[in-house]
Amino acid sequence: MTTPPPANPFDRIESALADLDRRALRRRRRVADTPCAPRIRLDGRDVVSFASNDYLGLADHPELASALAEGARRYGVGSGGSHLLGGHSRAHEDLEAALAGYAGGFARRPRALSFSTGYMANLAILAALAGPDATLYSDALNHASLIDGARLSRARVRIYPHGDTDALAAMMAQDGADGPRLIVTDSVFSMDGDVAPLPALLALAERHGAWLVVDDAHGFGVQADDGAGSVAALGLRSPLLVYMGTLGKAAGTAGAFVVAEDTVIEWLIQRARTYIFTTAAPPALAHATLASLGLLRGDEGRARRAQLQAHIGAMRAALADTAWGVGESVTAVQPVIVGENDAALALADHLLAHGLWVPAVRPPTVPPGTARLRLSLSAAHLPEDLDRLADLLRGCAPRRNGAA
Repeated sequence: MTTPPPANPFDRIESALADLDRRALRRRRRVADTPCAPRIRLDGRDVVSFASNDYLGLADHPELASALAEGARRYGVGSGGSHLLGGHSRAHEDLEAALAGYAGGFARRPRALSFSTGYMANLAILAALAGPDATLYSDALNHASLIDGARLSRARVRIYPHGDTDALAAMMAQDGADGPRLIVTDSVFSMDGDVAPLPALLALAERHGAWLVVDDAHGFGVQADDGAGSVAALGLRSPLLVYMGTLGKAAGTAGAFVVAEDTVIEWLIQRARTYIFTTAAPPALAHATLASLGLLRGDEGRARRAQLQAHIGAMRAALADTAWGVGESVTAVQPVIVGENDAALALADHLLAHGLWVPAVRPPTVPPGTARLRLSLSAAHLPEDLDRLADLLRGCAPRRNGAA
């Protein structure tokens, strides 16, 4: 009896890729030959980009480039090890001290801990603070890193409807008080640009003795007069807050951090696997981020935030009469909901043919039937950039009365 040949391990993958193509869901990388900025050279052609999260236009700031070079001269390139095994430099220590006094809102002894990415920071928080005996309450539209962190935590996960604090309150009352509890939310939701009801969430956390974990990736640097983020903008203070911010968006560098009470940070150092078992980010990068914090907190940061707010208002006004609209967002993330995947791709291709790069976002990043263009606005855009984009979108969008 002959043994059948083994199955070709490539067949399943190739079939799945073909299925992505049929559903207009295959992702594609594009190559930029220039620094992150509104005007870039993409796949060999000059375009205006509405794709990056460089909300204040700092990613190519000459002061940050100089600080990065200075940091490399002072500290070298690599850190050489994890933070606990020789890789924690003076630059990391100074950055964490600066962040602890800047971001979030804390009533007692704030302390910061730096991470290589926001994804790693969120995995760390949830896996370390929760466990099999915990209940974790997660907004339905939370970022993938929070979803994965919830899975890794082994906690019981309860998903509440997006932004619905009444539904969350009912869940928490029904569940009783056994075991640790965490409420977990984005502050600014990355695909819709809307803002979580943080005051109501904090009130629930304090009522039930729960942690409130806030992912402020899209708020840090943009929200509050000094850019300290969404929690600071609302004047919220509580020892139950655990705040995560990223540095690769408005701050213009890379990495992430957690600010919380000293005891919480000490626990993360002892138990957060994505902190303990990875090489520390280059100290030169931490040195450059210190320079970024100076820009964020100073007059230039305030001026750039004001410019960004003007752009947001102008874009919303320009698209207000289209059937697509831009949702309820008053942040730099302005979604244009198209619906079907192939239609969103076609609209993105149309804009790109006219020299504007606005990515199409499709499931599973967003719910089925809500494929969209994600307009990401920057203080560094020029008014004429926005006018050109708005004109092209108005030319493609149906009017509210159904006219072409």
